[in-house]
Amino acid sequence: MGSETNGKVQEGFEIPEINIKFTQLFIDGHFVDALSGKTFETRDPRTGEVVARVAEGDKADVDLAVKAARKAFDDGPWPRMSGYQRGRIMMKFADLIDQHIEDLAILDTINAGKLFKIGKLIDIPSASQLLRYYAGAADKIHGETLKLSRELQGYTLKEPIGVVGHIIPWNYPTTMFFFKVSPALAAGCTMVVKPAEQSPLSALYYAHLAKEAGIPDGVLNVVTGFGPTAGSAVASHMDIDKVSFTGSTEVGRLVMEAAARSNLKSVSLELGGKSPLIIFDDADVDMAVNLAQFAIFTNKGEVCVAGSRVYVQEGIYDQFVRKASEAAKNWTVGDPFNPNIHQGPQVDKAQFEKVLKYIEIGKQEGATLLTGGKACGDKGYYVEPTIFTDVKDDMRIVQEEIFGPVMSLMKFKTIEEAIEKANNTKYGLAAGIVTKDLNTMNRVSRSIRAGVIWVNCYFAFDIDCPFGGFKMSGFGKDMGLDALDKYLHSKSIVTPIYNSPWC
Repeated sequence: MGSETNGKVQEGFEIPEINIKFTQLFIDGHFVDALSGKTFETRDPRTGEVVARVAEGDKADVDLAVKAARKAFDDGPWPRMSGYQRGRIMMKFADLIDQHIEDLAILDTINAGKLFKIGKLIDIPSASQLLRYYAGAADKIHGETLKLSRELQGYTLKEPIGVVGHIIPWNYPTTMFFFKVSPALAAGCTMVVKPAEQSPLSALYYAHLAKEAGIPDGVLNVVTGFGPTAGSAVASHMDIDKVSFTGSTEVGRLVMEAAARSNLKSVSLELGGKSPLIIFDDADVDMAVNLAQFAIFTNKGEVCVAGSRVYVQEGIYDQFVRKASEAAKNWTVGDPFNPNIHQGPQVDKAQFEKVLKYIEIGKQEGATLLTGGKACGDKGYYVEPTIFTDVKDDMRIVQEEIFGPVMSLMKFKTIEEAIEKANNTKYGLAAGIVTKDLNTMNRVSRSIRAGVIWVNCYFAFDIDCPFGGFKMSGFGKDMGLDALDKYLHSKSIVTPIYNSPWC
């Protein structure tokens, strides 16, 4: 049911043993082939080589998965357990993840080009932490007692929304899986997960661990396949009560349309971004350069909140440009198993070519290529960290999401101009501010239309801090207790009160 590559030492660092255990669909507690018998290739972006063939689910398989999830919701124990019982099982799930950190990090590295060391230190441990957070919340879901205006007694119940479809992206396969699955499990929902076709392997491993932890059959199903087939079937399914999607704005539109045309299911979307990082004259320039580099080049720029638009106030602009150029040249690109490199390959050939295409567009539009701009290496999908200057706000490299290691560097004079430029985008996912002035911080953070504002930091995610976008970056929150609300219905219960001494 998988393939293996022996561990080896390459270029002075060790490549761990790669053991792909799970490549079938996971439906109703069992690994099964797609009904069609079809499979598709999943490739290692380090080399472009095929590492496994994975079951290619489509509408028929989604139908089976939804049927299992519906039975588990309508007749099974998961929604009927106490929150405490669900939490205990989720805690065990988290413990099992901790026991398999290296195996899981390997899968995200060979599937999505993610840095192995970051997977082991951050991505996988954060997944188990997120599970534990919502496990602790599972027995604290409650409604309210209402003070009604007539001789009536009223209260509300918070009930699980039902069968949920999760469609997750390829850039953070583990993180996004648990952004969605964790609160849905805590709420008592059952679900069908459709991972991205570029990075399906860890999702199947998590399904295996969920069953081992004691999550009942049918509660968590994973259907691998392609967006236009399996993903579309999830979005349009008449027996799915809610769909949660993270991905591009273009596909988000299709998900909403499918939901509207089918059963008007509830939808939450976390979509694209073109996040500004605004650096004021009072900033420490070295700190600001490091932060800007971190904001755009982390995870090879394949981050929805990447700080791709960097605005620097004119007093420090020239100094910033010089130091940013030097820093980018020291940002090492290479095999993500190498613990000494900063950036691995783009996720696949299509994304690699898209990034290079946008770099050419930037040059054609008249922007100045300060550094980078080329593919690197003789195999795999590696792109140099790239910085453009002399950039104008109406250029495509400023307005369109590239999802790669490409920084657009621009100058501003006043606070008013910075705010106007920051908001000159259809997106509203995140923004960063670098300043030592409290008044500047307060004014700018309240003026930018984005779901999260990071001040003198970037990527400052926390499990208790809700995350989601404004405008065409979507709606609905992940993380924090807000995320539970996406998977709960509020029901009002009202009864008459007879002969009560008070209302």
